[in-house]
Amino acid sequence: MGKSKTTRKFAVAKKIISPKDTRVNSNASAARRKFIDKKAKDEPRNIENVSSAMFFSHNTQLGPPYNVLVDTNFLNFSIRNKLDVVRSMMDCLLAKCTPCITDCVMGELEKLGGKYRLALSLAKDPRFERIKCGCEGCYADDCLVKMATNWKCFIVATCDKELRRRVRKIPGVPAMYISARKYTVERMPEAFGAPR
Repeated sequence: MGKSKTTRKFAVAKKIISPKDTRVNSNASAARRKFIDKKAKDEPRNIENVSSAMFFSHNTQLGPPYNVLVDTNFLNFSIRNKLDVVRSMMDCLLAKCTPCITDCVMGELEKLGGKYRLALSLAKDPRFERIKCGCEGCYADDCLVKMATNWKCFIVATCDKELRRRVRKIPGVPAMYISARKYTVERMPEAFGAPR
């Protein structure tokens, strides 16, 4: 068996992938981006339904007796400033108030331990209404925002600036906070006697 003769192919170029081929990374990412943009353009826009409780920017569900969702740090700052929660709320809103505590806020108070046992005992006061939120162990701020979004009959009481920023984005829900050793409400209609 001898060596077979092969002739050398003349003027044959190597095969190169075209720069417009989809296997090239830059072209693949551009095609993917173009597909996503086209899909987003074709989808109908999601426009949130306005709550039936809103009359223009005025919340009709909000009226005396007020239900106030209380946050953990609001209780802590109330104790630190020596403010009685229920009486100070009534002085601020000039009407009967019911402080409400969700399960998530109560769980957060229990997790904080012995340092906040006074706030926990205040939250267990019979004047405070306990609300079942239905979320299993979520973050307390997320729970309060969800409750205020779903049912617009609450005032959210907090001293947390980030939570107040999130509450401002919910139309028709006022926020209560502590300033100069007294309670203050922002975005409350003047008709209900809220101090300016």
